[in-house]
Amino acid sequence: MTDKQQELLIRLIKESETIICLCHQNPDGDAIGSCLAWAELLKTVYGKTAQIFVPDQYPDYLQWLPNTDKIIRYDKHREGCDFELAHADLVFCLDFNAAHRTADMEQALSSSPAKKVLIDHHLDPTVDTVLTISHPEASSTCELVFRLVWQLGCFDQLTKHFAVPVYCGMMTDTGGFTYNSSDPDIFFIISQLLTKRINKDKIYRNVFHNFSENRLRLMGYVMYQRLVVDAQRHASYFTITRDDMRNFHFVKGDAEGLVNMPLQIKGHRLSISLREDSEKDNLIWVSLRSVDQFPCNEMAARFFNGGGHLNASGGRLYCSLDEAVEVAKKAIVAFEGMLK
Repeated sequence: MTDKQQELLIRLIKESETIICLCHQNPDGDAIGSCLAWAELLKTVYGKTAQIFVPDQYPDYLQWLPNTDKIIRYDKHREGCDFELAHADLVFCLDFNAAHRTADMEQALSSSPAKKVLIDHHLDPTVDTVLTISHPEASSTCELVFRLVWQLGCFDQLTKHFAVPVYCGMMTDTGGFTYNSSDPDIFFIISQLLTKRINKDKIYRNVFHNFSENRLRLMGYVMYQRLVVDAQRHASYFTITRDDMRNFHFVKGDAEGLVNMPLQIKGHRLSISLREDSEKDNLIWVSLRSVDQFPCNEMAARFFNGGGHLNASGGRLYCSLDEAVEVAKKAIVAFEGMLK
């Protein structure tokens, strides 16, 4: 932040009574972690109680994070959330760059008279704010939250209730620090979080080793039956159908990390996951992962109505799964020169 931005942020916090922190649809570790951590800052340092709204369900493997019992799901409490947004003084928009990424909450957010502050690491922010803190080069929004807290001089006042969600968000948005995490500052941040006596190994286990037997069997089935490898172009894609999800008793979060697995193939550069929505017809959720300098965010924007980061992106298609497969094939061919 510049000095003027810092002064504005502090003034907004101190002048506001009703504060809301919210994030994007299908919240991941970075979205949940940044909301929890920022709310903890507001409470501990500034004496402000911030409500946390999320558009819909978040994965079970994040339920253990401190203060998740205070998170309010918009899809379960729409009327109450709409009322609070209509009467809020200040709204913090965390880990999203555009209002439409809050799905059904978009209208209530956009029409809210509250002053809005954006803290995010995605490209091209469009949310109407009084203060936008956007750094796409950052590994995660949780990294930005830490940096802001450090700049404000508040870190010493905070406890593991702040440090745990920050570490979790940074870890999940970098695949366990396996991509987008070569900045030395990231490891300085980790060293500081460890001074709060967090157990980073347990956090890892809680996130990455906390699935059901059904999830493990789904993973094996998808890799054996659904994975299609284009060895010549060093890329692959796989599908997950609604029937697959029913057969393996799918719960939200069970597909997490599957898209990374094909990258274990020697020489592989790109992996694409195509998953049917569990309820809506002709809606396919797309995840892309890559290595080195292959820009899966460019592929996501060009072919999958999405975007994201260089090595981790997502999108959606409004078509059948068979049609989505054809789009994935065309995308791989279109980027053939960069894949070989």
